[in-house]
Amino acid sequence: MTRSIHGMSRFDIFMRSCVDGEAQAARPPLEQHFGYLLPNSKTNANTGPNELTGKGLTFEKIATAFEELVDTMRDKDNPKGPADAGMTFLAQFVDHDITLEATSMIGKKIDPASIRNVRTPGLDLDCVYGDGPEASPHLYSPQHEGFLLFGREDHHYDLARNCKGTALIGDPRNDENILVSQIQGAFITLHNILMSSVNEGGEAQKAIHDCGNAIPKHVWMNAVKPELENFEQVRLFLRLHYQHAFLHEILPAFIDQECIDAALEHDIFGPDAPIMPVEFSVAAFRFGHATVQQEYKLTKTGNPVPLFAGMRGFRKRTKADDIEMRMFFDVAGTVAQKARPVGPKMATELFALPEPIVTKGETFGDFAISKESAKKLGLRNILRDRGAIRCASGQQLARWLAANHPALGVKELPAPATLKKHHITKTPLWFYCLEEATKSKKLTGVGGIIVASVFARLLKLDRESILHTEFEPWSGFGEKFTMGNMMKWMEDHRDHVTHAADLRCG
Repeated sequence: MTRSIHGMSRFDIFMRSCVDGEAQAARPPLEQHFGYLLPNSKTNANTGPNELTGKGLTFEKIATAFEELVDTMRDKDNPKGPADAGMTFLAQFVDHDITLEATSMIGKKIDPASIRNVRTPGLDLDCVYGDGPEASPHLYSPQHEGFLLFGREDHHYDLARNCKGTALIGDPRNDENILVSQIQGAFITLHNILMSSVNEGGEAQKAIHDCGNAIPKHVWMNAVKPELENFEQVRLFLRLHYQHAFLHEILPAFIDQECIDAALEHDIFGPDAPIMPVEFSVAAFRFGHATVQQEYKLTKTGNPVPLFAGMRGFRKRTKADDIEMRMFFDVAGTVAQKARPVGPKMATELFALPEPIVTKGETFGDFAISKESAKKLGLRNILRDRGAIRCASGQQLARWLAANHPALGVKELPAPATLKKHHITKTPLWFYCLEEATKSKKLTGVGGIIVASVFARLLKLDRESILHTEFEPWSGFGEKFTMGNMMKWMEDHRDHVTHAADLRCG
């Protein structure tokens, strides 16, 4: 949680700042709204028919041009990029950890400042923990302090569910497909294994206590109730490993290291930039859509499963749906499947989103988008940008970065030929970020700077993040700490949870 103390709610932080006189924070603790990175974005977005090009194009002609552009992205192959396949879905998990906006429109203009981010904008695993045992009791065991509910009687490795089959998790979106669902389950399981270790004196106990000792004692005592001390130490321990993996493994898998280094060294967009920019959430961080493969093998001996046909979520998972983590994350001695490279191509599966994801057509200005066209994920991304949020174009961000931070070496790309022939000279930001990645197969330039800068800032603003804590990953997860080795450790120890039977639900 940004500028938070462990699992304190934003109301708790606000009240503490009022009572203790700690209100000198750079930003109010309750800020959870979106905004534009560029100060003049509202006037330079150039997104209406006349504003877009000055040529007097209609909404129909603009939408047609954008659909043509999206159709050039269709790719039937399954190319291998540098990232493990699981990184795509782990990035989706991260996205759900830091952003949730309930207003997801395409055709109606929205002021980002009016959109509330339901998630806390920080790498704090609130999609796993909610607001903690007291504020989110439905996620926790009423019998065993600090343990998260997990498993069902007929499938011990599924998420805990209510009588209707709805997952009892901090963010319901993490049950939308069986891959993200199992990443969610992995973090819940890791927490419960570590809680068991602390309570019973297991091998991780000392490392977890030492991690908690890295926080100043007076801060810890003021923020944590004694009966929740073990829980808070485990939560901090797991969060720091999650942040370490994100900074040193996940980000470099998708973003040029030069962009990451620059963002960590400099506050590129300045202290007044929004904590959660729409250029990030609506455009740049949606690069993950281009890294999805057509199909995946869930287990070493299993057959490939099509993305939508075999991976649907929001339902009770069967044992046949279970994945082997080694198939999605490299583990010592094994090589995982790979994600597609970041770039301006997408799997054909994403050109026909199934119901209930898309149930009807959309509108763009005064033009009706057919249901068939509305099922193209790329077109939805572009129309949401152009019609609702109206981000600055890729060229405008490139010019701003070149003018204000020339040392970054950001070069402006021209509009693709598909748009130029329709007299459109400004590239929608989402596509622009993917186009920049064509050669390196990772985000670079505008896209790399935006994504790296947002995450660097979130970690800088969090006083208990790995940037402000002397932290080294626990050697128990493996000689070299990686996401794959931590997932393997989880699989090896997931049956060693005390009270496991009491934690099952539904």
